[in-house]
Amino acid sequence: MNVEKCDVFVGGDWVAYEGGPLYNKSCSYINGSNQNCMENGRPDSDYLHWRWKPRACHMTRFNPLRFLQIMRNKRWAFVGDSISRNHIQSLLCMLSTVEHATLIYHDESHQSQTWHFPSYNLTTSVIWSPFLAKAIIPQNIYDASPSEVDVHLDKLDPSWTDQFNSWDYTIFSAGKWYSRSSIYYQNNTVLGCHYCPKRNLTDIGFDSAYRRVIRDVLDYIIESNHTGTVFYRTTSPSHFEGAEWFDGGVCERKGPVKEGEFRLSWLDKILRDIEIEEFGRVYVVAREKGVKLRVLDVNPMSLLRPDGHPGAFRVSRSSAGEGKDAKVVSDCLHWCLPGPIDSWNDVLMEMVVNG
Repeated sequence: MNVEKCDVFVGGDWVAYEGGPLYNKSCSYINGSNQNCMENGRPDSDYLHWRWKPRACHMTRFNPLRFLQIMRNKRWAFVGDSISRNHIQSLLCMLSTVEHATLIYHDESHQSQTWHFPSYNLTTSVIWSPFLAKAIIPQNIYDASPSEVDVHLDKLDPSWTDQFNSWDYTIFSAGKWYSRSSIYYQNNTVLGCHYCPKRNLTDIGFDSAYRRVIRDVLDYIIESNHTGTVFYRTTSPSHFEGAEWFDGGVCERKGPVKEGEFRLSWLDKILRDIEIEEFGRVYVVAREKGVKLRVLDVNPMSLLRPDGHPGAFRVSRSSAGEGKDAKVVSDCLHWCLPGPIDSWNDVLMEMVVNG
């Protein structure tokens, strides 16, 4: 696996930082966002005053001006699910302290978007592709009893493959959506499924499906003529306690934890193991071919921040007309903005500039 000049991922601690985040709840890219925790009424603010500090070296704070200068005339893309959107919103808010980016494209659902920083001719895009493979997602996917997703395991999603060679920097991530009820296809023929008890199909397991697609994505990158830098970001850990998302799980902690205090969920462990194993499988080949492929392993550092999620403050209590003691569904998967996810960009800049 790639050895960075500074191991910014493991062997580190979250240390108190009085300076706080580069931006605040007024950032226009998070207006009305479910991750704008302060705007939605989260009363505590200590979670904003921590920074990731690797034990092996000194990692500087994200410098938005320097980043924009280095990335002049470049194109960035974040490809994946809503955590990718969460990540790019963090980056946009940090960069907006120097220059505001203009939205120059969005699809009908606003799930795929592109912004442009005019003074630097830098474009940043988020591409909605939660499976990275071609998938037909039903309209009722967020209902209590949604229909299955149709996932074509042998076809990568053209929403990103059609643009891949135009990007200078790409960050791929996926995983969480593979736990959803899905029908898997190969050669346009049903191969099996994951969690389809009402259908007479073979359950081949979401882990096998995810591994196959990750393998195809990495092989596609290596075999392409792409000359840019590609990161695969490991799965972002959730921190539900007591139960899962729609079963009453909560995340009410107020500060970081130490290594060993919080364990990865069974799902997150499966996903990260697959990601690390598949990256390790191709790394030597990628290096020999001169392919700039790297792993952005934010999982260990993020696991120590159970305090960094919106929780009950994924919506504004006042705007929803809910009382202070009303029960709401907690979001312990996405990250508050600003919040711990901003440190992912500290790591990213370290890898891009010094790695």
